[in-house]
Amino acid sequence: MLAVASSVFQYIWEAELSTEFSGTLHRLSDGMGNLRVTKKGIRLEGISEFLLPLYVKEIHSRKDSPLVLQSDRNVTVNARNHMGQLTGQLTVGADAVEAQCKRFEVRASEDGRVLFSADEDEITIGAEKLKVTGTEGAVFGHSVETPHIRAEPSQDLRLESPTRSLIMEAPRGVQVSAAAGDFKATCRKELHLQSTEGEIFLNADTIRLGNLPTGSFSPSSPSSSHSRQTVYELCVCPNGKLYLSPAGVGSTCQSSSNICLWS
Repeated sequence: MLAVASSVFQYIWEAELSTEFSGTLHRLSDGMGNLRVTKKGIRLEGISEFLLPLYVKEIHSRKDSPLVLQSDRNVTVNARNHMGQLTGQLTVGADAVEAQCKRFEVRASEDGRVLFSADEDEITIGAEKLKVTGTEGAVFGHSVETPHIRAEPSQDLRLESPTRSLIMEAPRGVQVSAAAGDFKATCRKELHLQSTEGEIFLNADTIRLGNLPTGSFSPSSPSSSHSRQTVYELCVCPNGKLYLSPAGVGSTCQSSSNICLWS
């Protein structure tokens, strides 16, 4: 009698389990909770959490809503090859956004042209204009190669080296042009204009050399000492220093050459 009762209980339990399992499979055909199984794949409604890795081919949001990936620490997207080796990684953290790959590119949405690219050899900026808005300007640790440097409209262009030298070199010459303003070159110690094979040509309506030292000499005519000196002669020392000497009937540079001893 006990064996029969046990058999009946086992039959009833198996029947109930079979009915519950069939009902569960029927519900899983549509989905469970926020998860829905459709012809195009799996659809999630609302906020979903995955405690273990999720492997999918494509993730996209609805047409009228953005796709949000949220984490309490950071969000990391990895790309691996067929051997499981990491080939690319993008990490969005609280302090920085880091990309680890062989080449990083930013392309325009309209025509797909490269706006920014970076690899181990070089960094390329393909935008029409590079604008640095910092108050200290742009700081380069080494040389800068460019065919053209210009300022914003109605703004001054300033190249400055506060503690070192400023050198501009080109195999076919350097051209500095200020079409609607002044060109100024200032330095604390010495300004060198050097041409190894050619000449230095100054072409202007007026060439003015300010703060040149002025020599003096005794005029041959005593009457001329009372007249105000308005004409001077430009003289050159053997070391290249320029100075002024009061003009006379002949050259007076030799009479005022004592200035060359001070240089």
